[in-house]
Amino acid sequence: MDDEICKFFKVWIKAISCLCYCYYVSSIMPRGFFRLLSLLPIFFVFLLLPLTLHSFHLGGPTTFFLVWLCTSKLLLFSFDQGPLSPLPPNILHFVLISSLPIKIKPQIPAKNSEKRVSKSILFLKVLLLAAIIRAYDYRDYLHPHFILFLYCCHMYLGLELVLALCAAPARVFGFQIEPQFNEPYLSTSLQDFWGRRWNLMVTGILRPTVYDPIRRLSWSVLGPYSPIPATLATFAVSGLMHELMYYYLARVPPTWEVTWFFMLHGVCTAVEVEVKKAAGRRGWRLHRAVSGPVTVLFLAVTGKWLFFPQLIRNGVDRKAIKEYSIMIRFVKSRLLQ
Repeated sequence: MDDEICKFFKVWIKAISCLCYCYYVSSIMPRGFFRLLSLLPIFFVFLLLPLTLHSFHLGGPTTFFLVWLCTSKLLLFSFDQGPLSPLPPNILHFVLISSLPIKIKPQIPAKNSEKRVSKSILFLKVLLLAAIIRAYDYRDYLHPHFILFLYCCHMYLGLELVLALCAAPARVFGFQIEPQFNEPYLSTSLQDFWGRRWNLMVTGILRPTVYDPIRRLSWSVLGPYSPIPATLATFAVSGLMHELMYYYLARVPPTWEVTWFFMLHGVCTAVEVEVKKAAGRRGWRLHRAVSGPVTVLFLAVTGKWLFFPQLIRNGVDRKAIKEYSIMIRFVKSRLLQ
C-alpha cells in the first residue's frame, strides 16, 4: 500500500507538470492544428502514467481522469472550446478544471434546507455503500442475481462518492460544482438515463467532442435524421473508452463485450428517440410508472449480459472488494502509530 500511494503521488506530480506546460502553450500557440500538435506528447504521457498503478481505487480514477476526461478537455482546448475556454484566470484554476471531474456553474447560494437535505442524502448513500461492502462477506450464501444487483448499486454509489470526493478540492477555491449524477435510478428512458442522469461529466465531454461534430457533418446528407449517426458514434466512442479503462484495470486484451454493450444501447437509444418523436406527434406517451421499471430492467439485463462479464471473468470485482479491507488496515496502522 505504501508503494502504491507513493506511485500515485508521483503520477499526479507528473500530470500536474504536464498541465502547467499546457497552460503556457496557450500563450504562444494559436488555437487550431499547431496547438493540438504541441499537446500530442501530453496525450501520450497521459496514456502511460496510469500503467504504473495497479490498485483499483487509485488506478481506476486516475485512468478515468487523465486518459479520458483530461485528454478530451485538452483536445477541445486546442480549438478554444470546452470547459477550458475561455482560458481560466490562473494556472491553479486551469489544473483543477482540466484534471478533476468538475464543471463550474454560477455561484448561487443554496438554501440551508437544501444543504441539509443534500448532506442527509450523501450520508445515506455512504451508509448504503458500507452495507453493500459488508454484504460481500456473505457472498457465498447469496444468489448470483442478488450479487449482480449489489454490483450495480456499488458501481453507482462508488462512482458518485468518489467523483464527489475528487471534486471537493475545487470547492475550497470557491468553485460551485455541478453534480456528476442526477439520481439515475429515476430514469424513464434510455435517453433520460444516458443524456440527463448518468455520469454527467462524461456526457458533457462526449457531446462537444463527438456528438455535435458528427451531427453537423451528417446534416447535409441526412437532415433531421442526423442525430442518429451522431448518437451511434457517441456510444461507439464511449464503448472504446470503456474498453481502454477495462484494460488498465485488468491488464488483459479486450474481448469487446463492453463495446457491444454501448453499441446496443446506442441503437436502442436512437430508435427510442425516433419512436418518441412519432408517438409525440400522435399524442401518445408511456406513463413513467411503466417506462421507469422497463428502462431499469433493460439496463440490468444488458449489463449482466455484456457490461459486467469481462470484469468478473478477470477478477476485477474481487480485487476491488479486497482493497477495502486493505485500506482499512492501512488507515488503522497509521492511526495507531
